[in-house]
Amino acid sequence: MGFTIASLWEAPAVNPVNHKAQSIPALNPLNVYGRVFFLSWWGFFVAFWSWYAFPPLLTHTIKKDLNLSQTEIANSNILALTSALIVRLLAGSACDRYGARWTFAGILLLGAVPTVLAGTATTHQGIVVLRFFVGIIGGSFIPCQVWTTGFFDKNVVGTANALAAGLGNAGSGVTYFLMPAIFDSLVQRQGLSETKAWRVAFVVPFILITVTAIVMILTCPDTPTGKWSSRSRDIQRHLDMRDTFFSAAATGVTKGGNASSIDSGGLCNDTIQLNSSRGQCHFTEAQAQEDDLLTAASWELVEKPTVKSSIKAVGTLPTLTLVVVYFCSFGTELCINSILGAYYARNFPTLGQTGSGNWAAMFGLLNAFFRPAGGIISDVIYRHTKSLWAKKALVHFLGIMMGIFLIIIGFDDPHSKPMMFGLMTGLAFSEEAANGACFALVPHVRPTSNGLITGVTGAAGNAGGIIFLLAARYSDHSADYPKVFWIIGVIVIAANLLVAWIRPIPKDQLGGR
Repeated sequence: MGFTIASLWEAPAVNPVNHKAQSIPALNPLNVYGRVFFLSWWGFFVAFWSWYAFPPLLTHTIKKDLNLSQTEIANSNILALTSALIVRLLAGSACDRYGARWTFAGILLLGAVPTVLAGTATTHQGIVVLRFFVGIIGGSFIPCQVWTTGFFDKNVVGTANALAAGLGNAGSGVTYFLMPAIFDSLVQRQGLSETKAWRVAFVVPFILITVTAIVMILTCPDTPTGKWSSRSRDIQRHLDMRDTFFSAAATGVTKGGNASSIDSGGLCNDTIQLNSSRGQCHFTEAQAQEDDLLTAASWELVEKPTVKSSIKAVGTLPTLTLVVVYFCSFGTELCINSILGAYYARNFPTLGQTGSGNWAAMFGLLNAFFRPAGGIISDVIYRHTKSLWAKKALVHFLGIMMGIFLIIIGFDDPHSKPMMFGLMTGLAFSEEAANGACFALVPHVRPTSNGLITGVTGAAGNAGGIIFLLAARYSDHSADYPKVFWIIGVIVIAANLLVAWIRPIPKDQLGGR
């Protein structure tokens, strides 16, 4: 199904078996698929805004008001990522157990409380504690991705995931514009002192987060078929349909019929992912006939997580690949988001707090274009090659390009604005597109444990951010940003090369041969 402009607002065609949309009505929130897509990216957008609301004001205003050292600021950056890592690990299993919608809304409401309390900090210890609890909201990325995966079919799921995450990640850029703008408005137009203004500014993201969570609860379903609690009945119905379909298919083959001629009821043309306890179907016909059957339908039946199934899902090399590449790509983004404003202020002191913040914002804002580009390119490649190896190769290519840009910036340490901003744009494309391409591959790996795989992969990104910020924290001196860049670049290239040989999905997964 090719892309058309009208698909952005028209009701999408729906897979009759799994009820997933086969196009993305991004401009139609009245349609349930469009509404889920909108609230997925918007919920993550306001979460990212809150999560990164501190750095734009830490460079000067909060640092001066609370007499913070650069080391104390670095510690607060690390703690904000640590809590998000913990929540992301827990959120994956929560999505598989309770559904993405309730997990999403719960994380938003939990994160809204420390957001509105941010202004109560009066010491550096207070900032560290509050940023740790505000970091909870960074875990919202996991239900964002699981929710879109649950509503969009394999032909567009890479694009849907990348677009939702890209628009959401743009919140990290918007916050660099909005928080200084809100602060300046409160000082210049409302007459508040700087000490009061930065504290009041945090009320704005609190209101948006709370309203978004409530709308999410009141207006959206858990799954395309309704409530999450009815999943067991839906799974049973799908399994019965599967058994009936394959029984008929096997009978047709036995009688000398052509399996491809059997009416599949409009089922999507993709690989069946059937890692359920019901086992896998085996046929005595030629392998080619089996492959025809494998492309006849697609069931992604999310199972209730158990210790055994979780270990099986996580303990595979393809999952390790996702963990490593996202550790590098999103870890780099989180680190850069935390230090870029200060790096610009150091190399271009005439920019000031607002100017350096505005330029740093561009790196995050480019997520709205570059992260979706990674998912779209991945889907296009997959549509033409039908090969997951091609999807995986794109991830590693972008990762290596990211490492090259990091090394160039680190060794050159540009003091020319055109050179610096040009290199940062190249880095933004390769890094953010790599994030999108990675999560275009995630839905193919152990789809019966999609939430868990998404959670582990997403948490790895936060782990990368923590490790890379520690590198910044313990460099020769706390503002040696160029050294941090090239060290990260070397790690990124080496890590991608080390896992490039691993197969895209487990060998024992149906379609993994």
